[in-house]
Amino acid sequence: MTAKDDMNANNKRIILASASPRRREILQSNGLEFEIRPADIDESAVRAPSPRMLVKRLSAAKARAEQQPDAAVIGADTVVALRGKVYGKPCSYKDAEKILSRLCGRWHSVYTGVMVICDGREICFSEKSKVKLKKLSVDEIRKYVDDVNPLDKAGAYGIQDGLIVEKYRGSYTNIVGLPMEKLAKVLAGFGVRNVNG
Repeated sequence: MTAKDDMNANNKRIILASASPRRREILQSNGLEFEIRPADIDESAVRAPSPRMLVKRLSAAKARAEQQPDAAVIGADTVVALRGKVYGKPCSYKDAEKILSRLCGRWHSVYTGVMVICDGREICFSEKSKVKLKKLSVDEIRKYVDDVNPLDKAGAYGIQDGLIVEKYRGSYTNIVGLPMEKLAKVLAGFGVRNVNG
């Protein structure tokens, strides 16, 4: 059975309300066929008392912006948090260097919020993982920023590049940007199965 056949069998389209290439790759690697419709929301206007609540509110706003009656819509958002400070995507290369200089050599938290809207129901959840980056010199940080585009990554780094993450605890896909282990269970509850699972 192909991914398309599987989706048709359940009469469910999947819409990913995100432009993230990493979220797209995670869904594809799990055998899902889906449409990409990046939600146009003002993320800076969303406030929350904690990183966990922030990603849940942002993911909900994204999913609601793209919801359709015949589809399972997935909204997601990821942030990095260290000692109460939340780091999203850097606004410039200089900002990326500053963020990495704070994170390097320390354990920090990665939160991803996910909202799935399907059949008139909403399910919102969040996942937390812990990451420790290697200790890097100023020159090493600058080289990393020059070599890897950090501007579309929360915390200015990507675990998937295999370059500066020393160790992690928890869900790997959560750190990448979409906690697939839990998302697959939520989708299955709506009758959407991943081909590989």
